Amino acid sequence: MPGSAAEVVEAAFRAYREQDRGAALPLYADDFTFTSPQDDHIGKADFFERCFPTADRFVEQRLLHLTPADDELVLVLYEYELTTGGRYRNMEAITVRDGLIREVQVFFGGRV
Repeated sequence: MPGSAAEVVEAAFRAYREQDRGAALPLYADDFTFTSPQDDHIGKADFFERCFPTADRFVEQRLLHLTPADDELVLVLYEYELTTGGRYRNMEAITVRDGLIREVQVFFGGRV
């Protein structure tokens, strides 16, 4: 099991890219919430139903920066290319407490 907040976040991104739901589920708290411009504070079940299975839309996803802001908050900047064309960057603020991801806030970037 990952130790630091940054390691938990890295493991979650890896599980997402590999679509390894079994590895991902134990990284998220039961009271987890996900917010993006398309989703407003959805829970763990909705996240795993609607958001997690979307990795097949990507040709590539690269973590550019994964920076702990403090003991619980990790900021992630990543770049991805869609199968339909276009390369984009997003930023996420991820809260990890007691070894579990509690909250993800996604901020959509523009075309690169």
